[in-house]
Parts: sequence; C-alpha cells; structure tokens
Amino acid sequence: MCLAIPGKLLEVFDENGLKMGNIDFAGSVSKACLEYVPEIEIGQYTIVHAGFALSVLNEEEAKNSFDAWDDLIDRANAEGIEMEKLERPD
Repeated sequence: MCLAIPGKLLEVFDENGLKMGNIDFAGSVSKACLEYVPEIEIGQYTIVHAGFALSVLNEEEAKNSFDAWDDLIDRANAEGIEMEKLERPD
C-alpha cells in the first residue's frame, strides 16, 4: 500500500521534450513528470506516484489531506508511537 501526500508545484521546465516540475513535499523538493497533468500551474498541488504527477488538487483538497495526515499522527502519538507532523508548504 502506498500513501501519498500532496506536493506543491514550484517550477515547470522541459527535460528531453517532457514537461517536468519541481514539487515541494513537506519541505523536500523532488522532480516529477507532469505529462499526465498538462493543465497544472505553479502553486497548485498534485499527487505523485513513481515520479509521475497523476492528479491536480485544489487548495481545499490538499488541506483536507494534510488535516487527515495530522489526525493520523495525533492518534499514533496518543498510542505512544512517536511521529512528527509534516511541514505544510506555504
């Protein structure tokens, strides 16, 4: 099972004829292919799997995902499992 957190698109560029982007995932920036989401714009959120952006999320959808993740971490911490909250992109 894979869990994905939203990433915020910071930059778009061309690499070998493919639309690529740098995406901020809770403070860690990774490169991903944007060919499956040609409509994405800088500042929007996306879900990435295996290096490919698969969908575009609006800010409310991204916030809901972060809130659900924070709830999971709070529950784990209450059970004695130490987990740190994610840094949310601005």
